[in-house]
Amino acid sequence: MPIQLAQRVFSSVGPNVVLLVVGLAVFVALVILIFVLSERTREKTQNRLKYLVFLGPAIILLIVGLIYPAIRTIYLSLFDARSENFIGLDNYIWAFTQPEILIVLRNTVIWTIVVPLAATGIGLGIAYLTDRMKYAAVVKSLIFMPMAISFVGASIIWKFVYTYQPDPDRPDIGLLSAIVKAVGLTPPNWLLEIPLNTFLLIAVMVWIQTGFAMVVLSAAMKAVPDDIIEASMLDGAKGWSRFTRITIPMIWGSVIVVLTTITVSSLKVFDIIRTMTGGNFQTSVIANEMYQQSFRALNYGTGSALAMILFLGVLPLIIYNVRQVRKEREIH
Repeated sequence: MPIQLAQRVFSSVGPNVVLLVVGLAVFVALVILIFVLSERTREKTQNRLKYLVFLGPAIILLIVGLIYPAIRTIYLSLFDARSENFIGLDNYIWAFTQPEILIVLRNTVIWTIVVPLAATGIGLGIAYLTDRMKYAAVVKSLIFMPMAISFVGASIIWKFVYTYQPDPDRPDIGLLSAIVKAVGLTPPNWLLEIPLNTFLLIAVMVWIQTGFAMVVLSAAMKAVPDDIIEASMLDGAKGWSRFTRITIPMIWGSVIVVLTTITVSSLKVFDIIRTMTGGNFQTSVIANEMYQQSFRALNYGTGSALAMILFLGVLPLIIYNVRQVRKEREIH
């Protein structure tokens, strides 16, 4: 029996392993061959071969993993559900006229406004309050800990927090419901309450991203020169005035980077929605609806159109973020 099992495993896995080993061997052989040939050529040719060796694989992966899928998605977004008939921009018109999809777009806008502002604001406040705290490292470690949890794991944790138990004779394991009952109120079914459920899902993302904002902004505050802080104190600037007029302007570039980074993450959010509500009860966002249309409804046209809308929403933020990082590097 064990021998038969081993044979079955080898028959299914063996060919893939052999193919992988052969592919790696061929790649190594090609690299060695290029280096051997480069030693026998002129210096100008050697430089070109170096570019080919080091940039070639990256360019191939970029084309296969990003450029070709992007072109393919644009192509599919202009066709019908089965990619048979060309329908032009009908899928995009559908996305901006269908009432259900307008709710999805509205939810996405809410996510991209509330999550970055809340996470960055809370992270900035914690970074400032713990800046000179005695055990700041312990506090920051606890707040940063959610970043180590996957979105699915965090969603499962918070799903227990929002658990609703309608039967009064059974124990209530939902933390939020227990708190509401403790103050003498009747809790609702949290994830069914519209639009409250959207903001309850947003709270999960804020909980995760606050640690990221805190760490980045705390590092930026540490880089503020002490002599500037001391000069402002000598001029009579108090805590809040010093924070708003000295600290924030000095770290404004880092604040913008954090805001744009969290905004991109909020635009692409999928795991939290899929795990906690499945996009039901008017909680869906573009990424979840794209999955729903493409892999549930098998409508590749509308799914691709939603993917392009998501891409066009993320692209300007990424470009802006890259420019801000470059400016930060030039300054420092």
